[in-house]
Amino acid sequence: MRIIEQSIVAKKPQAEAEDGIVATDDFVAVIDGSTSKTATRIMPGVTNGRLCMQLISQYIRHADRGLTCKGFCDGVTASVRSHYDESLLSRLECHPEERMTASCIVYSRHRHEVWMIGDCQCMVDGTAYENPKPDEAAIAGKRAAIAQGMLDNGVATVDGLRDNDLARQAIIGELIESMGNQNKTYAVVDGFSIPASKVRIIRIPRTAREIVLASDGYPHLKPTLAASEEALEKQLAADPLNIWLFKATKGWMAGNNSFDDRTYIRFNP
Repeated sequence: MRIIEQSIVAKKPQAEAEDGIVATDDFVAVIDGSTSKTATRIMPGVTNGRLCMQLISQYIRHADRGLTCKGFCDGVTASVRSHYDESLLSRLECHPEERMTASCIVYSRHRHEVWMIGDCQCMVDGTAYENPKPDEAAIAGKRAAIAQGMLDNGVATVDGLRDNDLARQAIIGELIESMGNQNKTYAVVDGFSIPASKVRIIRIPRTAREIVLASDGYPHLKPTLAASEEALEKQLAADPLNIWLFKATKGWMAGNNSFDDRTYIRFNP
C-alpha cells in the first residue's frame, strides 16, 4: 500500500485530537474518539475518547493480518474492556455514556474490505460511503430548530451561540439517551460486544485505485485532502452554527479550528 496524503487536525488549537490514524503493511485505519458527555474519566488526565482511540490504535498495530471483521470486533472489544476496572463494569453496563467510546473505519489489505464501526466515512475511486448513527440526524435537526428559534426571536446571535451553544445544551440529554443504544441499534468500540449486523462492510474490488478514509469532521468528503478542506472552509464560513446547510449536534465554537476533530487519509490499496 502507498499512502498518498494524510492529516489530523484537532478542533481546539494546542489541544490533542481524539482522532487517530494507523497505517501498517496490513491495515489502514481512522479512529474517531467520541466526545465525553459526562465528567466521568476512565483514566485521569486523558479524555475517554482519546484513551479509546489510543487503545484501538495499539490493537491494530499488533493485529494478525488475516483477521476477519468479526475477529477484529471481538479482539478490539476485549482489548478495550481489559482497561476497565472490574468494579466499574456493572455500572458501565447500565451507563454507556460513561464508557470510553470510539468509531473506527479499517481497511484490511488481506481481506480487501473496509469495516465501518460507528460514524465514519470512506470513498473508493470517487464513490462515497457513510455509516451515520440512526438518531443523529433527528437530534441535529432539533438543535438546528432551537438555534433558529433563538435567532428569530432575538434571544441569541450567531456570535453569541458560537461563544455559548445554548442549543447544544438543550439536546445534551437526548444525546446521552441515544448513547443507551450503542452496540444495540448502532455499533461503536467501547469494550462491550459489537453486534455484527450493525457493522458495515465494503468489499473493495481488486481493481480499486484509491481509497479515502475519514472521520465525520469532514461534512463534505472529497477525493483529495485539499478539496475536502476547501469544502469544510466554505461550510464554516456560510454556516458556522451547522444549522442551515449542514445540520450537526454541535457548531463551530469561537476560537476553535473547526466544529470537530478531523482526520483524512488517502492511499493506494
